[in-house]
Amino acid sequence: MRTKNFDGLDVFVAERGSALLATAVFLTGSRVAGEDLLQAALERLMRKWHRVRGDPEGYLRRMLYHLAVDRWRVRRRQPEVLMDVDPGSHPDGTEDLHLREVLLQALAALPPRQRVVLVLRYWEELSEAEIAAALGCSAGTVKSSASRGLARLRELTAGVWALDELLTETEQSR
Repeated sequence: MRTKNFDGLDVFVAERGSALLATAVFLTGSRVAGEDLLQAALERLMRKWHRVRGDPEGYLRRMLYHLAVDRWRVRRRQPEVLMDVDPGSHPDGTEDLHLREVLLQALAALPPRQRVVLVLRYWEELSEAEIAAALGCSAGTVKSSASRGLARLRELTAGVWALDELLTETEQSR
């Protein structure tokens, strides 16, 4: 029986696992689903580890993005419903948690490409060219997806003033 060589994989996962999990959580909308997504991507990475040359993180991130889009397409017919958040029910200083939940719900309502582009652009802080390369599309497609996605996020979160200010500040800082 032949054993597989996974040299360096454990170090890579130990060093970058938290950042990869955070991305997976944003892509899926929950920690549990993010863990499942990352695990599926790591399983695929392990099967191909002997062929990975150069940047294993970039390779794994592309797998995360593509797996997330695949899952969204499957779920399109049966959308996942995230918890219902009532802005008036948080008088105890949990405004940041509320804002996060509203953002996750709004991201979950976006089409797959817009969601991936916004996560890559504003969470991963990738350039438009890097996003285009990762997704295999043009920079123009990335720009239009980001523009439409931000506009839709604003529509979905119209009642949450802090999110709009946050998005505006982020856009202006770029």
